Amino acid sequence: MSVENARNHLFKYDMGDRIIEFKESSATVELAAQAIGCEEAMIAKTISFYVNEEAILIVAAGDTKIDNPKFKAYFGCKAKMIPGAEVEAAVGHAPGGVCPFGVKDGVRVYLDDSLKRFEVVYPAAGSGNSAVKMKLEELERASESAAWIDVCKYKE
Repeated sequence: MSVENARNHLFKYDMGDRIIEFKESSATVELAAQAIGCEEAMIAKTISFYVNEEAILIVAAGDTKIDNPKFKAYFGCKAKMIPGAEVEAAVGHAPGGVCPFGVKDGVRVYLDDSLKRFEVVYPAAGSGNSAVKMKLEELERASESAAWIDVCKYKE
């Protein structure tokens, strides 16, 4: 059902028909890149956190991880990922399909600057076997992002 929430949300931006559904899993950055045929960095992974008891989402390039000091400097608290068993209830999508579209009311979405080096990225679309190809300006608009932030670092 989560992919339908994402699709309905994307239809508001004339992008609902652009969701790609794969026969194989795209639930991790590596699997998504293989299914799409792109580099892992172009996968726009969506990570869920609690900030002062509120759920937020950060969309970042697939070759990054959260930089704890940057996160704390921006949000004023330590990075606390939402436990896997709580993710769907907190944001509206289950792990593997978490995306910034069709999320629960009140969930703020942030886009990390690590995405800015690409013209096109591939976020999930609500299921562990879906994605949508988007230009950055489309991602910004359709995710209804609160802000562009710099809270990631490249994996070593």
